[in-house]
Amino acid sequence: METLFSRVRNISKTSTFMHYNRLALLIVLSNAVYFLKTSFHTREEVLRIVLINFFFAMVVRQHYVINLFFKIATSIPHSIPLKVRAFFGKVYHFGGIHVGGSISATLWYFYYITKIEKIDINFGISLISFFVMVTIIFFAFNRHQMHDIFERVTRFGSWVLQGLIILQSILIFKELHGNLEGYFGSLEFFLLVLLTFNIILPWLTLRKVSIKIETPSNHVAIAQFDYGVTPFAGSSTSLSLDPLFEWHSFANIPTPGMTGFRLAISRAGDWTSEFIEKKPKHVWVKAIPTAGVGNIEKLFKRVIFVATGSGIGPCLPHLLANEVPSRIIWSTRSPERTYGEDLVAEVKRNHKDAIIWDTNKHGKPDLLELAYQTALEFDAEAIICISNKKLTWKVVTGLEQRGMHAYGAIFDS
Repeated sequence: METLFSRVRNISKTSTFMHYNRLALLIVLSNAVYFLKTSFHTREEVLRIVLINFFFAMVVRQHYVINLFFKIATSIPHSIPLKVRAFFGKVYHFGGIHVGGSISATLWYFYYITKIEKIDINFGISLISFFVMVTIIFFAFNRHQMHDIFERVTRFGSWVLQGLIILQSILIFKELHGNLEGYFGSLEFFLLVLLTFNIILPWLTLRKVSIKIETPSNHVAIAQFDYGVTPFAGSSTSLSLDPLFEWHSFANIPTPGMTGFRLAISRAGDWTSEFIEKKPKHVWVKAIPTAGVGNIEKLFKRVIFVATGSGIGPCLPHLLANEVPSRIIWSTRSPERTYGEDLVAEVKRNHKDAIIWDTNKHGKPDLLELAYQTALEFDAEAIICISNKKLTWKVVTGLEQRGMHAYGAIFDS
């Protein structure tokens, strides 16, 4: 029986069954149950359900909403049992609501098209809208292979889709009621206003700011910002050199007692390579620091951070703030030569027990085993891993299968 339980637990701790996917499945199944248990399904009501799904799918990605989720989840006191706190530590899987809502809205919209009885402007708008939905979903599932295309298709596609659905909502209401009297007090109108505001809001914070860049090596840039914003530890900021087409998010590194913040940007593609080589004097930012996975450290009494390469960037603000007793395991090639002596000294100065593994000298470590043993020695309640996707999930799922509470980015952007 124990062996069977262990097998089930190990399967449940794989990336396939992570909370993100469970949330997405829950949303889709809830919509399926509602579809099967109700019998009316008029066109107006179906479009309303589409809007409700889109509303939750889009709003859950709003920066202020994300910060609110983290604020609520991490406010749980340490007196609460560890299992409860560990569950709330999965708050960063909220993207499953986005996926489940988007898929559900698309399926409901397909059903809506099947209820159209004549070929008219509404039918034409419906076909275009559905094509846009399917295109966005396709690139979302292939975003890691075509990230730049995915980002542009999602941005411009969502704007086009928003406009089409607004037009369609007005046309249907007028067709069914003969005029627009009452439309501006309807649920559809209210949801569309909120969705439109949700799209516009981040752009209201757009600003072009000056930046100072140091390059300890040709692999990494340390960018310094001071434009009146000092973000909180565990947050990120989005940067762009061309705000309409491409954005990249990096973990903020605020220093206690100092204004502004730093970003550690490593060479990981065309954009970062150009950034490191050209050292721009100005960049565009969306000035809404947004909470990330590292923020969940507040839920625990003792934490292990595991980082590889530039993953030290998201960990560093927590090490500097030192609000939660922690230890850092940092695996990277030639740390002083790659990231600069100052940054490495900063890590060592704030955490004398830091494990800094030079892969050039010692080869790649077994980070799963190293994290496990360190967590046992340190009596850590949680391990937070910041690395590439493959290694993050190897460490997180491996530790969870050993009965530990482990967390790592889910790479859903």
